[in-house]
Amino acid sequence: MTIYIKNMVCNRCIAFVKTELKQLGYQKVNVTLGEVHFEKKELLDDEILKINEALLPHGFEVIDNKINKLIEKIKLLVIEQIHYGSKNLKVNYSELISSTLNKDYGHLSSMFSEREGLTIEQFIILQKIEKVKELLVYDELNLNEIADELGYSSNAHLSSQFKKVTGLTTTFYKQLKGEKRLAIDKVKPNNYVD
Repeated sequence: MTIYIKNMVCNRCIAFVKTELKQLGYQKVNVTLGEVHFEKKELLDDEILKINEALLPHGFEVIDNKINKLIEKIKLLVIEQIHYGSKNLKVNYSELISSTLNKDYGHLSSMFSEREGLTIEQFIILQKIEKVKELLVYDELNLNEIADELGYSSNAHLSSQFKKVTGLTTTFYKQLKGEKRLAIDKVKPNNYVD
């Protein structure tokens, strides 16, 4: 059986959830971004409730309906691609999301917008900007290399989008040393300036 966990978006999250589940007696589980795969075919409602109760105080939550599961899958696909995916990959996110979830992108897009208060495209931009912030702080790549790595057409496009979303230039942000970075799971609609 598979359950979906909201806000489980990084490797530390995976390790934490795995540890919590072991403490609850689930020794053989496969935990990936946003998902927990159990050997058991079915979990009882009270088991799911206990798991949720253990995870809630730490910012995680068992997702209980199909729409929320789809939205979480969309988020995880985007996060995984931007933060953990291959470098220098120009991705058509609508195709990636549609083909991976085997659903019409238009339907997924309207459902996402309705529930999240921003479009999938805006969510992608927010995630890319957080990755740009990370790369700027690390100071290992120049702006051209960052733009290329994240699939921007140019560093001017990246700079323009960065300023639009953060209100700061990339140069000024770099001088701040990352003081305005957000956790991946904290990127919300109010971070998006249109």
